[in-house]
Amino acid sequence: MRILRTAGHRSMPWKNGGGVTTEIIVSPAGAGLDHFDWRVSMARVEASGPFSQFSGIDRTLAVLEGKGIVLEIAGRPPMTVDLTTPPLSFPADVPTAATLIDGPIADLNVMSRRGRVTHSVERIAVTTPARIRTETATTLVLCVSGGVIIAGAEPISLGPLDALLTAPDIDGLSIQPTRRTVLFVVRIDAVPGND
Repeated sequence: MRILRTAGHRSMPWKNGGGVTTEIIVSPAGAGLDHFDWRVSMARVEASGPFSQFSGIDRTLAVLEGKGIVLEIAGRPPMTVDLTTPPLSFPADVPTAATLIDGPIADLNVMSRRGRVTHSVERIAVTTPARIRTETATTLVLCVSGGVIIAGAEPISLGPLDALLTAPDIDGLSIQPTRRTVLFVVRIDAVPGND
């Protein structure tokens, strides 16, 4: 297991220069925007406008804070993403424009290189002890609000915007919320033949 504290997340400009993103983790470590296999980041969106495009990348977006956003993705009807909707997956290499619904938002972006890696993103609200499945090659648990204690020989405490990265484990993770907590669980697997 690897703990990724919020103080260690790295800030950098968006690919299109329109804002700032906070990188939680990238693989391989240190990979730039054109060479990663997968990447998990957060961004604050202050104004409506186009999204950065990433060739050969699949992307999932979820709203962490704010009223929400409407995405116009080439070839699709407009889609609203807010605090109540499931994370939205779409190709990152097609023209995409965003319209803020009512003021700035913070969002979560998960990206993976098509043909090499796949990913899924799940939002979980927990108020009682729970177990998180961790059978994929890599599982990342991001605590958005509240806090959790993860059971183990040495229990791990996660606060807001802390994350935990773990390898496959058929037993999963046992979590105990310290108060009502919202988590995002990102599961990443290599495409067969690319591991």
